[in-house]
Amino acid sequence: MNFYQKSKAEIIEQFKVNLESGLTASQVTEQRAKFGENKLPEKREDPYWKILLKSFKEPIIIVLIGAVILSLLSAYYKIKVQGQIRSGQESLYEAAAIFILIMVNAILGFWQEVSARKSLNALKEMNNRYTNVLRDGKWQSIPAHELVVGDVISSQVGDFVEADVRWLEVSELQVIESHLTGEADAIEKQTAAIEDEVEVADRNNMGFSGSTVTNGHGLGVVVAVGSETELGNIAQMIEEVEDKPSPLQDTVKDLTKVMMIMAAILVVFTFIMIMIKTKTMNVAAFATVLSTALALAVASVPDALPAVLSIVLTIGARKMAKNNGLIKSLNSAETLGVTSYICSDKTGTLTKNEMTVVQYYANGQYYQVDGLGYKPEGEIHSQNANEHSDQAFLKGAVLCNTSTIETNEQGEHVPVGAPTEVALTVLGKKAHIDRADLLKDNEIVRTLPFSSSRKMMSVVVKEQDRYIVYAKGAPDVMVKQAHAVLLNDQVVDSEAAKTNFLATVNEFADEALRTLAVGQKEVTEQEALNAPVEELEAGLVITGVAGIIDPPREEVKASIKNLHDAKIEVVMITGDHENTARAIAADLGIISSKNAPVITGAQLEKMTDEELFERVPVTNVYARVSPAHKQRIIKQLQKHNQVTAMTGDGVNDAPALRAADIGIAMGITGTEVTKDSADLILLDDNFTTIESAVKSGRTIYGNIKNFIRHELTTNVAEVLAILLGFLFFNHSIGQVAVGTPTLTALMVLWVNMISDSLPSFSLGYDVPEAGIMQKSPRDPKESVLANHVWSRVLIRGFFMGVLVFAAFLWAARQGMSGEESQTIAFLTLVYGQLWHIFDARSTKTLFDRNPFENKRLIAAVLFAGISSFLVTVIPFFQFIMGTTALNWQLYLLVIFVPALPTFILSGLKKFFKIKIW
Repeated sequence: MNFYQKSKAEIIEQFKVNLESGLTASQVTEQRAKFGENKLPEKREDPYWKILLKSFKEPIIIVLIGAVILSLLSAYYKIKVQGQIRSGQESLYEAAAIFILIMVNAILGFWQEVSARKSLNALKEMNNRYTNVLRDGKWQSIPAHELVVGDVISSQVGDFVEADVRWLEVSELQVIESHLTGEADAIEKQTAAIEDEVEVADRNNMGFSGSTVTNGHGLGVVVAVGSETELGNIAQMIEEVEDKPSPLQDTVKDLTKVMMIMAAILVVFTFIMIMIKTKTMNVAAFATVLSTALALAVASVPDALPAVLSIVLTIGARKMAKNNGLIKSLNSAETLGVTSYICSDKTGTLTKNEMTVVQYYANGQYYQVDGLGYKPEGEIHSQNANEHSDQAFLKGAVLCNTSTIETNEQGEHVPVGAPTEVALTVLGKKAHIDRADLLKDNEIVRTLPFSSSRKMMSVVVKEQDRYIVYAKGAPDVMVKQAHAVLLNDQVVDSEAAKTNFLATVNEFADEALRTLAVGQKEVTEQEALNAPVEELEAGLVITGVAGIIDPPREEVKASIKNLHDAKIEVVMITGDHENTARAIAADLGIISSKNAPVITGAQLEKMTDEELFERVPVTNVYARVSPAHKQRIIKQLQKHNQVTAMTGDGVNDAPALRAADIGIAMGITGTEVTKDSADLILLDDNFTTIESAVKSGRTIYGNIKNFIRHELTTNVAEVLAILLGFLFFNHSIGQVAVGTPTLTALMVLWVNMISDSLPSFSLGYDVPEAGIMQKSPRDPKESVLANHVWSRVLIRGFFMGVLVFAAFLWAARQGMSGEESQTIAFLTLVYGQLWHIFDARSTKTLFDRNPFENKRLIAAVLFAGISSFLVTVIPFFQFIMGTTALNWQLYLLVIFVPALPTFILSGLKKFFKIKIW
C-alpha cells in the first residue's frame, strides 16, 4: 500500500513517530545506514581524456589512422629498402598532414564538449538548503541532505520540501509542485488517507522533494529520501534511457562504409591493372605496385571530412549560442534540422508560469487587462463606454491578500505568496492600488485565513469609523454566501443577478481562466471584533470576479506558426487540466479548434502501446500526464519514424528529454536535473529560440551536404586523373617519361588539405538557402548523397578529372617537361575545384546564389588560389612538391579554362532543368 493510502495512525505506527521528541541521534544513524543519505545519485562526468578519445572511435577516423600507418610503412620501405629519399619524404609529409587533421578533429570535439560542460556548470545554483526538523526533543535547522526516513519536519511559507513527506498536521497548507506535475497552481494539502490509487498531482496528503510552500504550514514525517523519492524515481528513469546516435552520425557512418568499400575496390582494381601492365612479379615490383595502389586509395578518401564536419558543427553551435541556444555536443547541433515533432511542456515553456489577471467583471462591467506576468505594467480597459467604478472590487482583491511583489538586485519582479494572490496584487498595482498605501489610512483588525472547508479568505478592515469585511474565494461558494451583487453602482438583491453573475463565471471558465470572486459588507465594531467567521462571511455583496491565466509567452504563437510552415508538428504535453490545456493550445495555434482531441493521463493508463501508437499521429494535446506518460508518447512517435524533440523545465520533463532524439531544457527556470538530461539548453527560456535552432540545424546539414558533395567531386577528379594516367599513359610523350603520374602524392595532399578544405571550412558560415523553413524535414535515414547528389558528384568529378588528365597530356605534347606537365595538371585541378565550390553551395545551380553572400568563402578561395600559385614559384615548395613556374599565359589558361565544366554543366541544369546534373 502507498503512503498516501495509509491513515495518520498507520503512518505513525509504521515509522515509530514521536511527535514530541522526534528521532534520537542513534536512530538517525540507524536510519541513514538503512535508507541512505538524502541525495540524488550524481552522474559521474567523463574525465577529459575520455572525452578526447571519443572522436577516435568514428569509422572515418579509423580509416584515416589506417592511412597514416600505411603512409608511414610506405615511407619506411621507400627510404630503407628502395633508397628513394624524396619519395619517402612525400609519404612522411602525407602521414603528418593526415595526422594533423585527425588531431584538429579531436581537439574541436573536445573543446565544444568541455565548453558546454563549463557553461552548464555555470548555470547551476548552489543549493545549500536547510530544513526544520525535530530531533532529541528540540527543533533545529539542518542541511537538507542530512534528513533521514522517520524525521519529523515542519514547513511554512517560503520553505522547500526537501524529502517525500506524509503530512500529519496542516493549517491552510498550500504547496506548488509544478516541477513534478506541470501545474502552476498551488495544491492544498490535507491529512486524511486517500483510498483510490491516484497520480502524483492528486496525492494531496503528501509533500514531495523540491516543492515550495506558498501558504500556511504543515507538520509531516519523512517517508522517503534520495533515490527513493519521486525525484529519485525520475532520476532512475533517466538512467534507463540509452543514448542514441544522431541522424548525422548515422549518415556519415553509412557514407564512410561506402567510401571504405570503394577504396578497397579501387586498391584491388589498380593493383591488378598495374600488375598486368608491368608483367613483372618480383618483390620490388610488387611492393611498388602495392604502394601506388594504396596511395591512390588514400587519395580517394576525403581526408579533411572529419575536421571539416567538426568545424562546420562548431560554427553552427557558436551561432546557436549567440542566439541563446547552448549545444552540449556537436552532433546535436544538426539533429534539430531533421526534427519532425516538437513535444513541449506547457507551464514555464509555452506559458510564463506567472499567473496573470487578463480580464475581470466588476460592478456589472467587463474589463480587459494588458500586460502579462509579474511585471506590474499594463493598461486596464472597460468594454463599456458608460464606465462605473471598479474600485470596490480592486480594493477588496488587494486587501484580502497576503502576497507581495518584490524587486531583486537585477531589477526583476519576484513574487512572494500564492500565484493567484500574486496575480491580484499585480492587478492592483496596474490600477495604482497598493496594499501598503491602503493600510496607511486603514487597519486590518482581523484576518480569517483561507480554509479548504470554507474555500474563502476574509479580512476585517477599519476604515475611519467604519468596519468592512472583504472576502475572496471560489465563485460558487461566494455566491452562496452572498445576498446581492453590485451592478452599476447598485446593490441588486435577486436570484437573477446571482444567476447572471455565475453565467459570467462560466464564460471565464470556458476560456480556461481560473476564477476568484471578491465580495464585501459593512459590519458593526462589535461584529468586526467578536462575530464568528460564519456570521462575518454571510450576506456579502459580490463586487466582481477575476479571470486568471498562466499566460502564453507572447512570441510563442508566431514561432509555432513558423514551425508548422516548416512541416514540424508541435505537441503540448502537460500535467495541467484538460480544459486549460485545450484552450492554451488553441490560443497558440497548436490545434485549430477547441474541439480537437485531448488525451488525458487517465486515458493513457488504459491504453495499450498499440492503441497509443494509432492515436499519436492525430493528437497534439495531452493533459494530466506523468513523466512515464511523456516517455510513452515520445517512444510511440519514434516508432512512426518521427524525430522528436522534447522541451521542458521541470524535473518531471527530464526522462522524456533523455528519451527524445533531442532534449531541450530551459536555462533560467529549468531544474539542474533537466539541464543535465538535455542536448540543447535555451539560455533565455524562449521557445522562439527553438525556431532559430531548427533553422540553424537545417542550415548546418545543408552546409555539410554541400561540403561533402564538393569534397567527393574533387576526390573523384583526383582519382580519375591519376587512374587515366596509369591506364592510358603507356609511352613517353616528348620530355615526359612513361609512368610519370598525372599528379604527385603531395600535389593531391595539397589539394585535399589546402585548396579544397580551407574553402570548405567557410561553407559553415554560409547563409541558408531561400525557403529552407518551408520544406518538410528530411528523412533521417536518407543518405547525404540522396536526391541526385551522387550523380552530380560523378558527373562533375568525371569532367573535372578528364580535364586534368587532358591538361597533363596537352602540356606533354607541347614539349614541356614532366614537372611542368604535372604543375599544369595540379593547377587545373586546384582552380577547377575552386570554381566548383560556388556550384556546390546550392542544391540548384551556380546561378541561383549570390557568390558574395559568404565573404569568408571569397576570402578562402582567394587565399587557396594565391597560395597554390605561390607553391609553383617558391623554390622550397618546388623541391618538395615537384612543381615549377609557368609563364603568365599558362597561368591564365589554368585559372579560367577549368571554370568551363562548372559553368557549362550548371548552365545546362539551369536552363534545361536536368536534375541529375
